[in-house]
Parts: sequence; structure tokens; C-alpha cells
Amino acid sequence: MKCPFCQDVDDKVVDSRLTKDGTIIRRRRECLKCQRRYTTYEKVEVMLPRVKKKGGFWEPFDREKILSGLLKACEKRPLPPTTLENLIDEIERQLHDKLVKETTSQEIGEIIMEKLQDLDQVAYIRFASVYRQFTDVQQFKSVIDKLFQEQSISQ
Repeated sequence: MKCPFCQDVDDKVVDSRLTKDGTIIRRRRECLKCQRRYTTYEKVEVMLPRVKKKGGFWEPFDREKILSGLLKACEKRPLPPTTLENLIDEIERQLHDKLVKETTSQEIGEIIMEKLQDLDQVAYIRFASVYRQFTDVQQFKSVIDKLFQEQSISQ
């Protein structure tokens, strides 16, 4: 590990701790050259599938793209950022558990919408409007009507 201050590669681990959920190790390190301390995080790298986009091209799974879309959909909603991180973790787990090497952006979008619908219906509608490329108010209305219908059935 290169020291972020002096770029030297010799360091020692001063302290190691697991995060609360036990999936990440936090390490405090001290550079042996400049004696400054810094923190690193270590987590298991999970091989996620490649994603086929609507245009037919492939790209690696990108957690940051999903987070960006979720942040836009959840803007000014009462959802803490950790909730969105956990949601993305669930999506990654779900894709990993399928044991596939490839998936489509449409499949990922549907998984996101399913999870958002249970989490926050306003965010769900916002995400759906972009994901499904709504072009008029009638499309919003049909999604809202469907939500009302599902709520009345579950009550």
C-alpha cells in the first residue's frame, strides 16, 4: 500500500477492525518513512456480471451509476444514504446469486424498481419516469393508479 503522503510502500498495520455488518475490514496504517497514519478499507471483491445496455454494447457493472440514479430519484426524500448503499448491496447480492456472467440493464432496472416500490413510492415513480422514459402525464397516472390498486388489495 502506498502512503498517500510520501508515496512510500513500507507501512505497518496499527489497528484492524470489522465494520458493524462484518463485511469490511478497516485498517489504520502507519507509514514507516514519514510516520503519518492513514486508513484503508478491505472488502471481498465479488465478480458481478457484465451489463448489456439498450444500445447493444457491453460494460462492467457500475455501482456508482446505480447510486447516481437512486440519489436523483430519492432527492429530498427521507431516506438516509446508508439505506441506498444497502439497497445496492442487495442488488449486487441478487445478481451474484444468479451465477450469471451477463445481464441486461433492463433486468437491473426492474430489480431497482421492485426494491424502490417497497422502500419509497415517490422515489419509485421518479425512477420509473426516467427508466421507462415517460413522455406524458398519462404514463405517470397509470403507474400511480397501479400503486393505489396494489395498496387497496394488500389492505
